[in-house]
Amino acid sequence: MSDTEVTVVVSDCAEDDARTVLTALGETFTPDRAPAARSGGRATVWSSTFDVAHPKEHAAHPVPLEHPVTVTAQGGYGAVDRVVAELGTVFAIDAQGSAAGDQEKDVHLRLHGR
Repeated sequence: MSDTEVTVVVSDCAEDDARTVLTALGETFTPDRAPAARSGGRATVWSSTFDVAHPKEHAAHPVPLEHPVTVTAQGGYGAVDRVVAELGTVFAIDAQGSAAGDQEKDVHLRLHGR
């Protein structure tokens, strides 16, 4: 993964809410592929990787969610910060924690619609 890529995993939610979050990010950052769903047992997670090097110009606006959504963003420090800042323009965010490494960090968030 390059230092401008962030992997975003959405969980603990319905598919519509997961797609809403990933679509909102895709309006600003280029996804490497369509969001993918993975099921393990009873849980399903949706994920995509976004390149934040060249954000698209658009007018961000609050986005409603049916229910709160759990998001994990993993990547380079600056790249993750850009993703979190963009999420903050369209959703209310509760920080749930983070883990830092040498060159990457993981951020755990709980998103609510505005």
